[in-house]
Amino acid sequence: MPPDTDARTHDPAHDPVRDPVRDQAHDPGRDLALLHEATNRLVRTVDGLEPEQWTGPSGLPGWTRAHVVAHLALNGEGLASALRGVVAGAQVPMYASQEARDGDIASLATAEQGELRDRLLAASSSYAEAAASVPAELWGTRIERTPGGRTFSAAAAVGMRWREVEIHHVDLDAGYERSSWTPELCTNVLGAMAKRGVGAESFTVRPLDLDGSWGYGDSPADGPTVTGSAADLAWWLTGRGSGDGVSSSTGTLPQVGAW
Repeated sequence: MPPDTDARTHDPAHDPVRDPVRDQAHDPGRDLALLHEATNRLVRTVDGLEPEQWTGPSGLPGWTRAHVVAHLALNGEGLASALRGVVAGAQVPMYASQEARDGDIASLATAEQGELRDRLLAASSSYAEAAASVPAELWGTRIERTPGGRTFSAAAAVGMRWREVEIHHVDLDAGYERSSWTPELCTNVLGAMAKRGVGAESFTVRPLDLDGSWGYGDSPADGPTVTGSAADLAWWLTGRGSGDGVSSSTGTLPQVGAW
């Protein structure tokens, strides 16, 4: 849950820098409920797309809205398969390879609108069922993104899917904006990006509408402090936009990589 944001007075300069490992203590049940709500919002947007919007450009360079939906469908399928592997005691990566993942997105994006919409719905249901089947003692099991690639815990896969749905919902560029993100989602993204790393530079992020701050890089205390709303900061940290709504104490924003 986000920090308490009541009317207490406090000195932001003395707020502790967040420990991303602590902040990302996963509560799969809570995250699954939030994911369900986010998925329903996404599906409503997808259902409202006209055919010309479907093939129009998304907010991601080189991707149509169909590409974004295809990615979300395949991401859900991959995570569901990996979680079923956890339950079966088998190591099942999300994707066979990065190349296979990219090729599958490109191929599925050419499907008819109804087929792709149904694929998204089926993937979302499959993911929810797979996640619900994981017993508590297996949430710590590691999952490979690709064979021999980076790994993450089964519990982390729930927050991961939640971020995918919410961030790519905005990427659809179909009316849903990051300003609609909840403090819970922003807190999740800020912590996840701190844990994963966003580039070579060190800096601290301090949201103006949440207590506390998050450190990035090896020596965040030695770098600038970047401020803005939690949603604007989360958006910027994923490599999106040009830094609208955020500012650096040095006047120059650190360079961050793509999410």
